Amino acid sequence: MHKIITSAAVAAAATALLGGTGIAAAGTHSVASGTEHFQMMSTSATSPTASVIASGVFTAPAADHESQQGNTATFTFANGTVSLKHSAGTGKQSFNPKTCLLTINEHGTYTLTGGTGSYAGITGNGKYQLSILAIGASSGGKCSKTKPPVAFHQVINASGPVTLP
Repeated sequence: MHKIITSAAVAAAATALLGGTGIAAAGTHSVASGTEHFQMMSTSATSPTASVIASGVFTAPAADHESQQGNTATFTFANGTVSLKHSAGTGKQSFNPKTCLLTINEHGTYTLTGGTGSYAGITGNGKYQLSILAIGASSGGKCSKTKPPVAFHQVINASGPVTLP
């Protein structure tokens, strides 16, 4: 019985101490800034949505929703969104008409244009590197440019400074 009372007293003291610290921490607000990394991945050439992992100033999974207009995108996290605008990529592309292999390596820039929820007020910009490896569909021994590829891997790595109030 003495151990139970002692354990309860220790738990109550810890709760009071941590609770007080939590209240003090909630009253202070600091701006977080540093380098944020975003990695997007997709295995579908036809879906406007890809998987995102953000790490750096914050770490969280998201869905990348690409807009069909104006090179814009929205990353949807569980606790808010981040909107961005990106440049059209520049770089090398190649297509082998015998094997139907498509290779694209491009780079560009992006700017974070806003956020909601936990990401309200976010600002930042950076550079991205895009890599696509795909195998085009074939019909009658010829590669089709009108059918979706039979295999598609897209990876985009982006990073740059970010400030999160």
